[in-house]
Amino acid sequence: MKYEAKTPEEYIAQLPEERKEPFKKLRQTILENLPKGFEEVMGYGMPAYVVPHTIYTEGYHCDPKLPLPFINIASQKNFIAFYHMGIYSDPKLLKWFTEEYPNHVKNKLDMGKSCIRFKKMDQIPYLLLGELVSKVNPEEWIKTYERLLKK
Repeated sequence: MKYEAKTPEEYIAQLPEERKEPFKKLRQTILENLPKGFEEVMGYGMPAYVVPHTIYTEGYHCDPKLPLPFINIASQKNFIAFYHMGIYSDPKLLKWFTEEYPNHVKNKLDMGKSCIRFKKMDQIPYLLLGELVSKVNPEEWIKTYERLLKK
């Protein structure tokens, strides 16, 4: 679903009522656990958490005018999506997350390469996602990103 919003608050205001509180809580979880240096912005029409140009001047290789993306959250047609580039690019982090997930949620993990889908709003594992968010700082993300980009 596409929302026209210039801020995360505007984005949330446009969500269906049943998604507003879970989405606010997800955003708050990210903000409370996000390592220093990342910045909240709107990216690709959704709330995004990026390495700003003040830290990584090169920006995103697909469009250097954009800051380096790391996490995005979005309300899609049938689910809330949590995009985390760290689990896409770090096999150890992915392994940790997939092994830990069943300790927090009874239903099966619904995940793409970097997208975790939550169809049931009452089964979002906020504590686990907060821990995931806290595991990679901007410097570590830049090193991983550059290592993968040069392959």
